[in-house]
Amino acid sequence: MDNSGKEKEAIQLMADADKKVKSSGSFLGGMFGGGPHKVEEACEMYCRAANMFKMAKNWSAAGSAFCKAARLHMQMQNKHDCATSFIDAGNAYKKSDPNEAIKCLNAAVDIYTDMGRFTIAAKHHISIAEIYESELVDIEKAIAHYEQAADYYKGEESNSSANKCLLKVGAYCAQLEQYQKAIEIYEQVGATTMDNPLLKYSAKEYFFKASLCHFIVDELNAKIAVEKYEEMFPAFSDSRECKLLKKLLEAHEEQNSEAFTEAVKEFDSISRLDQWHTTLLLRIKKTIQGDEGDLK
Repeated sequence: MDNSGKEKEAIQLMADADKKVKSSGSFLGGMFGGGPHKVEEACEMYCRAANMFKMAKNWSAAGSAFCKAARLHMQMQNKHDCATSFIDAGNAYKKSDPNEAIKCLNAAVDIYTDMGRFTIAAKHHISIAEIYESELVDIEKAIAHYEQAADYYKGEESNSSANKCLLKVGAYCAQLEQYQKAIEIYEQVGATTMDNPLLKYSAKEYFFKASLCHFIVDELNAKIAVEKYEEMFPAFSDSRECKLLKKLLEAHEEQNSEAFTEAVKEFDSISRLDQWHTTLLLRIKKTIQGDEGDLK
């Protein structure tokens, strides 16, 4: 379907809306009291134009039109509508200009936090974090937004949503070699999930991840940590993850890289290890003297 006509229509609509905004602030417009009404009409026109630009896949123009609507809503003190328009602008810009998308989403977050709508603000902090992750590849900034989202979720007692954000932070911290911070997160999430009948199965995975982070820092630390987790969560002792850790600790103590690799292979043949686990296991294996640095 050809939507090029929609783009021309949208451009005309934008021009008409701009005229309405100008005349609303004019002396005559003010005298005859049509100012606010004209601004509302202009707002609607900007939103209609934005949706036409979306149909024509002109994402930058759509974002710009939604931004104009947002500013007019702010002028009229319509905070909720203003935030909604900034979100619409951010979603349009996501497809053409990630930095502009972040600016718009941040503007919406500021409004929502001002209104005390912290759960919605948290949701949009996640959207910003995802743009930093996938589009701009700025992991430090992604971490900051996931942490902010987790804080807001915790404040609203949405612990499951907070934990999801924290686990993202933990995974990235470990990749960036910020092991202490990763350990604290995995221990915290593990402790909160092990008492929940629906979530306790996941706790062993979090304690496993915390143990691997300990292991990279120091073998003795890892031994003490594994014992602590077994005490805290007895089901951890019977898990394949705990058995693997004990084999790896033994192989590391003996500086036996073949036994280390064999234990990893055996585990991986039943439960596939993802990229994150593989990266950390390679880092541990490299601390064995004379190691070649692979898991084959």
